[in-house]
Amino acid sequence: MAVYQATTSAPVNIACIKYWGKRDTTLILPTNSSLSVTLSQDHLRSTTTSRADPAFTETKLWLNGKEEDIKSGGRLERCLKELKKMRKERIEDKEPNAPKLSEWNIHVASYNNFPTAAGLASSASGFAALTSSIAALYGLNTFPSSSSAKPSIASPSELSLVARLGSGSACRSLFGGFVAWEAGSLPSGTDSLAVEVAPQSHWPTMHALICVVNDAKKGTSSTSGMQRTVETSALLQHRIKHVVPQRMEAIIKAIKEKDFDSFAKITMADSNQFHAVALDTAPPIFYMNDVSRSIISIIEELNRVSLEKTGHLLAAYTFDAGPNAVIYTEEKNVKQIIEIIVRYFPQAESNPFPDPFKLFGGKQPAAVPLPEGFNENVTKVWEVGSVKGLIHTSIGDGPRVLAEGETLLGVDGLPKTLA
Repeated sequence: MAVYQATTSAPVNIACIKYWGKRDTTLILPTNSSLSVTLSQDHLRSTTTSRADPAFTETKLWLNGKEEDIKSGGRLERCLKELKKMRKERIEDKEPNAPKLSEWNIHVASYNNFPTAAGLASSASGFAALTSSIAALYGLNTFPSSSSAKPSIASPSELSLVARLGSGSACRSLFGGFVAWEAGSLPSGTDSLAVEVAPQSHWPTMHALICVVNDAKKGTSSTSGMQRTVETSALLQHRIKHVVPQRMEAIIKAIKEKDFDSFAKITMADSNQFHAVALDTAPPIFYMNDVSRSIISIIEELNRVSLEKTGHLLAAYTFDAGPNAVIYTEEKNVKQIIEIIVRYFPQAESNPFPDPFKLFGGKQPAAVPLPEGFNENVTKVWEVGSVKGLIHTSIGDGPRVLAEGETLLGVDGLPKTLA
């Protein structure tokens, strides 16, 4: 008997213009548009295998080996319902001999290669991987679609409507490169979708350094936090009406022109305003901590020195709903930034830096003299482990269909034990 299954991976995306607040909590319609950078799946990804089988007695989901409840009317069920509907209407109703996969139960196994619920956009990559895996299983899309001679039945933007039902920012992980999530205005949500602003190949020298400040589950979830903000923050309303529209236009222009200075200024300003909005919530929400603020001080001082010497900014920081810093910079500057970070945040010998781009020749990054004019007192030298790890990555592509050998389900339809 034929086995109907597909395995895909999907990337993390980190927003430069933040999504914070919903105007419809069921359809997950945002109060404002947002824009993100897709990071490389070679370093951060969610992988999902989905299998449809008439012998399955119920639909099941496992996340990182643990079975999760599929709540009636919940986000996962809504995503599955939409994908089944798409399969039925676009394939099964038109092709009488097509197997009725939409009527079968499915088993889904998903695995993140990074901490879940720690402010590293695990729900975004997770729901994007789930959506793309089931879309591939149902024959709606092969990722990337250019690898298939047959046109995709559902475009990434259409599938982003489904991923959005699981996690708002997941819709942006249906694309690589630079991605906008257009807020839309229709009550149905059909115009609230992701579109590509520029592909991965447009700005290949853009890199990202993630400083993992805390890999524990955060105290206030994004879902509950943003709804409190919508209900109580006056600053959020000003942001929605007067700030984000202009920033979206300006950052898209900066990306298309590869203008790092403008990109950096907008990215840092929007991160700061997002956290100001969180503070303006009643009761206030604190996603950053003292380590986060020290990283900001270091990047601001680096930029001050760089502006004086070259007239240009060196880096841009951004923080999502968590304390972890994401630092965007040109590839040529990453080594210097890592060396300064490890000077202030020494790394444990038991936690070596992976160095995927071979910047340090097999050695661990060492604290080097600070640039001339740099004020070394911008922050203290922290104890080992204050920054738990560094992840150096680059701009990446959208969802990928993986080979059969990379399936997360065994022949029995249950999750494999991962090494």
